[in-house]
Amino acid sequence: MNLFDVTLIGIALAMDAFGITLGIGLNSLINKKHKLKFILSFAFFQFLLTYLGGSLGYLFDTYIATIPSIAGGIIMGIVGILIIVDSFKAKENEILTKNSTCVILGLSVSIDALVIGFTAFHEIASNLLLCVDSILIGLITLFICTLGFFICRYIKKLKFITTYANFFAGIVLIFFGFKMIFF
Repeated sequence: MNLFDVTLIGIALAMDAFGITLGIGLNSLINKKHKLKFILSFAFFQFLLTYLGGSLGYLFDTYIATIPSIAGGIIMGIVGILIIVDSFKAKENEILTKNSTCVILGLSVSIDALVIGFTAFHEIASNLLLCVDSILIGLITLFICTLGFFICRYIKKLKFITTYANFFAGIVLIFFGFKMIFF
């Protein structure tokens, strides 16, 4: 997988976190300390779950059964569809300021990173390359979420943007699913 593909996957995976970031940033009860906790939580779990998914996918592929690209593409497409469907559901506006909320939200927006790591990064034999790709995805999430909090200063009345962020992420993942299946 080349750098461009990893970057696009990182952007797509970060869109869930971006949507949540906008929702959090629009809440007047959240201060800079809370925002920093959320940004770091989202970036860390995107990195960690991508890395774990890639490692587990490689082990599964090596020692149990080969994961064909068609199956990986189908799974990636399903995740994309689920993200799109989730983007149309009403989201709850109540944001808690507890540390556990940061961890729970960090894990919940990164579950798709585990699946994508398992399917898209399972062919990476080099642990170092998988780590670098996972770090890149975490850094992309860090940047996009930081940008999201800055954007919130200007768009406090435009909550519909979170819907479009998740929709875009779903479209990109479906595109990569098709790419894995047909190319």
